Amino acid sequence: MPLRLIFMGTPEFAVPTLRALHGCGHEIVAVYTRAAKPAGRGMKLQPTPVEVEARRLNLRVLTPATLKTPEAEAEFRSHNAHAAVVVAYGMILTEAILNAPKLGCFNLHASLLPRWRGAAPIHRAIMEDDPRTGVRVMKMDAGLDTGEVASIKAKQTLKITNSTTVTDLNEKLAQVGADLMVRAINALEKKRLHFRRQSDVGLRYASKIDKAEARIDWNKPARAVLHHIHGLSPFPGAWCEIPIDGEPVRVKILRCQTTAGSGEPGTLLDDGLRVACKARAIRILELQRAGKQPMKVEEFLRGTPLKPPARLS
Repeated sequence: MPLRLIFMGTPEFAVPTLRALHGCGHEIVAVYTRAAKPAGRGMKLQPTPVEVEARRLNLRVLTPATLKTPEAEAEFRSHNAHAAVVVAYGMILTEAILNAPKLGCFNLHASLLPRWRGAAPIHRAIMEDDPRTGVRVMKMDAGLDTGEVASIKAKQTLKITNSTTVTDLNEKLAQVGADLMVRAINALEKKRLHFRRQSDVGLRYASKIDKAEARIDWNKPARAVLHHIHGLSPFPGAWCEIPIDGEPVRVKILRCQTTAGSGEPGTLLDDGLRVACKARAIRILELQRAGKQPMKVEEFLRGTPLKPPARLS
């Protein structure tokens, strides 16, 4: 018998899971997401990607500012859901909310738990040069990503290469995660979903990205600079200042590759934006000026030719 589900999510990462659960026949009685926010040049209210998809599927959408009031808790219970599925919702669930669904609340987390519990697991996995990452389905408890992990036979891991950015990993993990959650909910329906406790071995916390850590440090080896750049691409974006017409201009670096080269860290080594690091160098492949669209390095250099020994601060 199909389950009655509450879905809770906000960004594009959550959309494939919502779509997959709806498509496999479970009844989604309510979709919780964050409220629309003003964005763009006209600062018009923009609904979240999850709200857009939920309305396309003709699902009921709720955007409460908090879940901590008695009224919010009562409304949540009124759905009489068997389970809640949570994917990057962005709001803490109280114990009353966690206990409301008959079978529990199940979170899709984008890391290989217990490594990278917390808010920014995809960013941190790339920034720390992890060789792989993945997704886990977890039965939620009151702790921060401390719940028991579902044992499911399905693809759950992906390689992280030197060309992998947050955008790349987001898209792939969203699809792998949608399949994993569908398998978990189908097993839950048949009372065949089993769990294991998380180990403390390899435990790391993925703290929220602070914009203060986005500035590029050329005094690090090229490989570390590359993973710092790719781990913050596209948002908030690792940045440096490039001298343009004699003035330092802040530019986000979105993609790069390591290459041979040596020199004073931050110094241009050729006219193709090859930049010296503490060890070796990186070549910038894609970048973005404030208020502009991302562009390939060739396009950027056509309008802004740079020559050695210019220095990126």
